[in-house]
Order: sequence, then structure tokens, then C-alpha cells
Amino acid sequence: MLKFENIQQVVGSDDIAVILLTDEHRQRALSIVCDETMTRQILLRLQSPQNCKLMLPEALVQMLPDEYEMTIYGIHDGQYQVVMVDKNFERSVRMRMSDAVLLNIISECPLYIEEQLMRQQSVPFDENARGVAIPINTMDVRRLNMALQRAIDNENYELASQLRDEIKRRKSPTE
Repeated sequence: MLKFENIQQVVGSDDIAVILLTDEHRQRALSIVCDETMTRQILLRLQSPQNCKLMLPEALVQMLPDEYEMTIYGIHDGQYQVVMVDKNFERSVRMRMSDAVLLNIISECPLYIEEQLMRQQSVPFDENARGVAIPINTMDVRRLNMALQRAIDNENYELASQLRDEIKRRKSPTE
């Protein structure tokens, strides 16, 4: 099961933040890119949960049965794939990763990740780290192109090559 650790604005970018999730033992960390709108929603709940009690997401959570959970099962086009299912597996719905985190914060609905995906995408958790790594396979193409230009400008050609390969892979017709 994953636990919400924090959310931090990306330095030099006003429109994205990074959500940090950890495993139950706080040994491994998973970084999730989050847009400005969802960042505001998460921060609102962290800073003033009492002011959110009558908001739509909180009201809808109260209408949900108690027996449901969310699982991150893959990545496609730079986005984590998440499904919410009732524990009897009678109903399921796909959702955005950032919405799953918001739901987890609001309701404490369990958020799981497939073990192999966690091994591939996570990094060792360091509570005192000054920054976090974002796996390139979870970045959208626009941000990959921006990162590519920055890597070239900084003469980091190894990173530039990795970013170029990821952009090409996304444009590949076999995908």
C-alpha cells in the first residue's frame, strides 16, 4: 500500500508539482507529476481539511461503499494507469493518478501498486532529500521536449539521448 508523503512545486515551473508517495515502510518512493489545479486541491485539503467537508469530492466519498480500493497497474503515454474497484470486483472505474491521490487523502481509500511496477518506477526514499527524481516515462511529451532542450543547453548529452529515445518511442506507430 502507498502512503502520501508530500507535494512540492517544481522549481522553475508554476504549473506543475510533484507528489511523493512511499511504501508502507518508507523504504521506496514514487514520484507523480501533478498539474496546477490538482496541486491546489490537494494543498487545500492538507492546509484546511475542515473547510472542505462540504465540497463535492468529500460529499461523493461519503456516498461510496466502504469496500473499495485503487491500484496502479501500468503506464501509458506518460501517465500512470489507475483503476478503482469495489472489493467484490463487481464494478471498476479508471481514473487519473492525481485524482487517486486526492481520493486517498480525502477517504483513506487504499492505494496499491503492482509490485513489479513499484520496483521499476520507485527510488530509495530519503526523508532529507532536497529534490526528487521524476521517471521520464511518466512525463508528457511537452515536458520531455522542454527537458531535452535543457539537457542540450547544459551539455548533458547522456540525458538528452535518453529523453530523445523516450520521445521517439512515444511517437512510434507500434505503441
